[in-house]
Amino acid sequence: MTSAEAERGPGLFRRLLRLARRLVVLALVLSVAAVAAAIVLEAKLRRSDVFGDYPGRPESAGGVNWLLVGSDSRVGLSDRRQEQLATGGDVGPPRSDTVLLVHQPGSGQTVVVSLPRDSFVPIPGEPSRDKLNTAYARGGARLLAQTVELATGLRLDHYAEIGFGGLADVVDAVGGVDMCLDEPLSDPLAGVDLPKGCQHLDGAKALGLSRSRATPRADLDRMLHQRVLMAALMAKLDSGWTLANPLRASALWRALVDDVSFDDSAHVWQLASLAKALGGPVEATVVPIGGFEDTDVGNVVVWDKDKAKALFQSMT
Repeated sequence: MTSAEAERGPGLFRRLLRLARRLVVLALVLSVAAVAAAIVLEAKLRRSDVFGDYPGRPESAGGVNWLLVGSDSRVGLSDRRQEQLATGGDVGPPRSDTVLLVHQPGSGQTVVVSLPRDSFVPIPGEPSRDKLNTAYARGGARLLAQTVELATGLRLDHYAEIGFGGLADVVDAVGGVDMCLDEPLSDPLAGVDLPKGCQHLDGAKALGLSRSRATPRADLDRMLHQRVLMAALMAKLDSGWTLANPLRASALWRALVDDVSFDDSAHVWQLASLAKALGGPVEATVVPIGGFEDTDVGNVVVWDKDKAKALFQSMT
C-alpha cells in the first residue's frame, strides 16, 4: 500500500462516519416530527358521539370492529366542485352510499364485508323494516350504527365516515390509486368513462367508480369496486413513500381533518392499525344475499338469513 492510499483510508472512514451521524440525526428529526404530527392530528380529528348503550346491544367479542361509511353528502362542496365530481347537485338529506363492516381479529386475516345500502333490515324506532341507508337519513351515524349492530349481532368499536368530496380529496392526497377493470365502464351520471384494464385513477375518477351502478350486476359490482378501491387506498396510506412526500402528507392531513369524521373513542394509532390491516391481504366479501324483493319502500336486498348469521358469528 502506498502512503497516499494509507492516508485515504482514515479519511474515507471519517467521511463515512460523518455521513452515518447525519443519517442518524435525520432519522431522529423525522421520528420526532412524525410523533409531533401524530399528537397534533390526534387533537384535531373530528369526532362525534356515535355509540350509546341501549337494550339488546351486542356484547363485546374478540377483535376490533369498524363501520366505514361513505355518505353522499355534498356539504362544503362548491357548485364548481360538484360539477367536477358529477355529484348531481343537492338531492336532499345525506344517505349512506357505502357501508363496509371491517373486522380486525386478534390473529389472522382482516375481514371486510359490504352491506348493501338497500338491505331490508329492522330500524330501531321504525314500525317496519326499511332500507339500511334510511337509518342514516333519519338518524345519522348513531342510528345507522345501532341498526348495523342489531342486524349483524356484532358490537361496533369504531366508526369512520367520509363524504363525496372527502373521498376524492383523500385519493388525490395519496397521489391517486391503481385499479384494474375486467370490463370498460361508462357512466355519465357518475362522471366516469374508463377503459378495460389496469389504470391510474385520480380522486374524481375513483369517486365515480365507487358510485357507478352502470354494470350488469349494478350494486354488486359497485360494492366490489368499493372494496377494491378501499384496499388500494389503504395500501397507499400504509406506504412510507406516501407519508415521506411533504406535499402528499400535507394534503392527506387536511383531508383527514376536514373531510373525515370518527367516533369519539377513535385515536390516531388505531387509524394506523386499520390502514395497515386493510393494506395487506384481506378476506373481502358481501353479506350473503337471498334475493331481491319489491316492497312499499322500493326494490330491496334480502339477506340469506342462515348464511349471514353464520358469517357474522364467525367474526366473534
